[in-house]
Amino acid sequence: MDISCPHELSSRVGRAEFDTGATSRDNGGMSDDSEITLRITAGHIAVLAQTELLHRDFGQAVSQWKSDGTRVTATDIAISENIFASLAESFPDDQFFSEELTEADAPIPVKARYCWVLDPIDGTNNFATGIPHCAIGLALLEDGQPIYGFVYDLGRSVLIRGGPGHGVWEGEKKVGLKDQPLAPESVVAFHSPHEKTYAPHASILADHFKLRALGTSTIHLAYVGNGLFDAVVDHNVKVWDIAAAVPLILAGGGAVEFITESPFPLREFDLKMSRIFYLAGTRDGVAELERLLSV
Repeated sequence: MDISCPHELSSRVGRAEFDTGATSRDNGGMSDDSEITLRITAGHIAVLAQTELLHRDFGQAVSQWKSDGTRVTATDIAISENIFASLAESFPDDQFFSEELTEADAPIPVKARYCWVLDPIDGTNNFATGIPHCAIGLALLEDGQPIYGFVYDLGRSVLIRGGPGHGVWEGEKKVGLKDQPLAPESVVAFHSPHEKTYAPHASILADHFKLRALGTSTIHLAYVGNGLFDAVVDHNVKVWDIAAAVPLILAGGGAVEFITESPFPLREFDLKMSRIFYLAGTRDGVAELERLLSV
């Protein structure tokens, strides 16, 4: 099985575009096919094993508020523990990073060849209050680069999965990016910016496209990867919010352009990392967004 994956980041005017450069995977390359295949299979099983818990607790989980102002439930923690216990049994030398399990105040260096980045429930506010836009997002990284992702979409009860060299799948159905130029009827996902200097972007985008804000960055990006949305503009995420869905974009030949510093290759996992501003969609679509937003 020939697997292509992103292998380099090119800087341009202070930015980095995470692209779909191909590299040969043979015994002298980045890794052995079987190592990837084993992990993909294990990740698939681990995520699906948590969907019953996710549905059972939907709209009923008791939540608390963390010091950073985000919500967490016992279900977030249980899903993190369960998925990582399942994966660690087969891959004890891998590293495992979750927004909800990491307790270190200082950044944790990424030392293992393979690591996993998990957001057990992206859209916890929605999940806790009974709004079905939420997801489990699990990413497999090799040498700090996201090469495969799993996004379980609670609202549609479907697992979106894939990565470069594998395509993007929902069940047995192959899906992918919309292959058409951005137009007034295009749907662009938009997350309200933390920095108010970016607030004018909302009116610019609304003048040109149909906007959607679902309250989950993982779903926003995954819906571009599976062709439900055309593009996404987000100023307000951390690496665990997007790591699982980035491979879905790359699998379809799309682009993820980081306006702020790119988090990939991931060299350390830091709960206090800066917020990420990025654009994603087809290459032409991202170029059009750059032009409109002057970024």
